[in-house]
Amino acid sequence: MKAVIQRVLKASVTIDNMKVANIKSGLLILLGITNEDNQEDIRWLSNKIANLRIFEDEKGVMNLSLLQTKGEAIVVSQFTLQASTKKGNRPSYIKAAGPAVAISIYEGFVKQLELDLLKEVQTGEFGADMKVELLNDGPVTIVIDTKDKV
Repeated sequence: MKAVIQRVLKASVTIDNMKVANIKSGLLILLGITNEDNQEDIRWLSNKIANLRIFEDEKGVMNLSLLQTKGEAIVVSQFTLQASTKKGNRPSYIKAAGPAVAISIYEGFVKQLELDLLKEVQTGEFGADMKVELLNDGPVTIVIDTKDKV
């Protein structure tokens, strides 16, 4: 599983001109899933994101986590994070899990993140054409891949 985590002052997801998710200070998490991802990856990534110290403390040092700041989160499924660009100019998405696998991993990740954050996590809609807006804070953008956890 690969996640692009963006610290935001605000973020939203719109589908068919309807806003389906809207947060203020927190994290926008773009999530790319492979066929090899499993429950262990879900738990590890959720815990890592909930406790990632990328929010400023009273001294302006990135020393606080989303859990500590009680910030909000939006999770958006994004299969293109698993793109391979090794050959040619057209990305290959062969590593990206299809809906039969990805939907349950995606939903499991959202549920685990809600447990880790002790609050509801907003989402986009799996497979939908989404318009994602954000005001990146910093900017702070972190990429985490569960394949690199060891």
